[in-house]
Amino acid sequence: MTLPKTISVEEFFAPPVRSRASLSPDGTKIAYLAPWENHLNLWIESVDTPGDARRVTSEDRNLLSYHWTHDPRWLLYTRDQGGDENQHLYRVDLEAPDAAAVDLTPFPGARVTDLRLPAARPGTAVFSANSRNPAVFDLFELDIATGELRTLAENTQGGATTFLYSGSGDPFTLHFTDEGDLQLSRWNETTRTSRPVARFDGADHPLGVHPLEVTADGDGVLFGSYQGSDRLRLARLDPATGEETEVDSHPRYDLDTRSLVFPALPSPLIFSRRTGELIGVRYLGERSVIHALDPHFAEVLENLGQLSDGDLARISSDESEQRWVVSFTHDRDPGATYFYDHASGESRLLFRPRGHLDPGQMAPMTPVTITARDGLALPSHLTLPIGIEPHRLPLALLVHGGPWDRDSWGFNPAVQLLANRGYAVLQVNFRGSTGYGKSFMKAGIGELAGTMHDDLIDGVNWAVEQGYADPDRVAILGASYGGYAALVGVTFTPDVFAAAVDIFGVSDLSAFMRSQPEFVRPALAANWYRWVGDPADPQQEADMLARSPISRVDQVRTPLLIAQGANDARVAQAESDNMVRALQERGIPVEYILMADEGHSVENPENVIALYGAVERFLGEHLGPGRDGT
Repeated sequence: MTLPKTISVEEFFAPPVRSRASLSPDGTKIAYLAPWENHLNLWIESVDTPGDARRVTSEDRNLLSYHWTHDPRWLLYTRDQGGDENQHLYRVDLEAPDAAAVDLTPFPGARVTDLRLPAARPGTAVFSANSRNPAVFDLFELDIATGELRTLAENTQGGATTFLYSGSGDPFTLHFTDEGDLQLSRWNETTRTSRPVARFDGADHPLGVHPLEVTADGDGVLFGSYQGSDRLRLARLDPATGEETEVDSHPRYDLDTRSLVFPALPSPLIFSRRTGELIGVRYLGERSVIHALDPHFAEVLENLGQLSDGDLARISSDESEQRWVVSFTHDRDPGATYFYDHASGESRLLFRPRGHLDPGQMAPMTPVTITARDGLALPSHLTLPIGIEPHRLPLALLVHGGPWDRDSWGFNPAVQLLANRGYAVLQVNFRGSTGYGKSFMKAGIGELAGTMHDDLIDGVNWAVEQGYADPDRVAILGASYGGYAALVGVTFTPDVFAAAVDIFGVSDLSAFMRSQPEFVRPALAANWYRWVGDPADPQQEADMLARSPISRVDQVRTPLLIAQGANDARVAQAESDNMVRALQERGIPVEYILMADEGHSVENPENVIALYGAVERFLGEHLGPGRDGT
């Protein structure tokens, strides 16, 4: 077998040369993100005269998303301040290329969320913001050209997580109840009161109902529903009667709801640029599937599918819906982006975001199913290094965050780095993960450090039994919930792992919940309190402590690397500080990386590269060589 070349950490984690392209409403320009001074900024290029690209922002922190407005003169984007999650809304004026972007929401300590550009109200944007009270979000309308803000609805219920508004009719509110359910109500601007419309079981929707969109005419609500099914399907709610009717479904797959956790990912609902009507619905199983609900889009979709053997990801069109810019998810050739003209049939590759990486040198990601000890099927992904016999390899168990999230097929630079170094990489969608049906998700209730962790161990045992993994060279690593899982691994099952990496993971469940920011607290009854417990109840708090790695520090004998963002609003720095201190007091070696300019993600390229350089070195020291297959 021929070994692939050793690819540097810098190459794997370098910012993409271009990414997240979208087409202007008039079809003449393409916007995209590309590096400037090593941070992703917003650029513009003409469709018909490529090569005239110009940068239109100068941010010193990566931009993650942006939006064309109805007028192609203006673009909007959001960014936080050093990872604090307090997103502000900024406007770019393409007719004033030398002008700095304007902060339209300069509210100290507040955040903007749920930004929409309603087709029924061109020239405006609507969003929620907690500028009046950190725990409460109000609904605002923005005049994009002037920057004038108007309060559309003031939240008088408390604890509202979002407002919904299509630009037609009265807006809706969705808020978590004290019992952990979700109440959908319709706001009456005249009386400044709301009328209950529907109530959703919070156990089915721990992070909120998603998708959730008002129809273009304002007379209905599209939402993800489990009614009558274990699978999440698309339904329409009649707010006048409360009646629910199915719009679309897939016999085996759930709606693709990953954008609930990562808004930069594609939404499960695809709307017409011209009319605002729903034209497509996205589902996700082993691979992504899109159902076309519109004849014209069905024709377009068939032709777009011929451009790549990946899964269609980002989709944008002009208002005529003849010109399209699309990108593809792929495990080895990520984000390839194309222009397609439906009228002429013309198509061309615009760019490959990571063109410096040879797809032939990348390792394929293979969906596999692992049977847990109690018989539950665990959808998982296995990535084996190329050029090496897949026998008794060092194994990296990479655990996703959430836990209300999932791993899916596609390119992951951490996975590819590890595979390039000769590790087998296993990603197990343990019970409690989303996207595999309601019963699979709810099987995680009460099972942190219980059967949720057993699923991970069963995954390791499967890899050993299949002959892929050396049982003496197994590492566990992950971020957020994945970091908690790594800490559970070294405190509850220390004999399984030869190394562990925790990136902003929870060490004390009770302290973690007590330190949640105000904007998160209303949802705790639906998710963390239901899955783990309420720290205000002494008996439940005792159980939470028993499931917390901080209570079992004496069990640690596995080499451990911990990384933390100092500005983390979700998992406070104290979670890592306290774990490191407890280990050091007992003389247990631990490496600690504290990043002063990061929050609950690692975004600055220099930090990403430094972190994964440390991970590469750390695993190499404790798992030994992998590329020679020994």
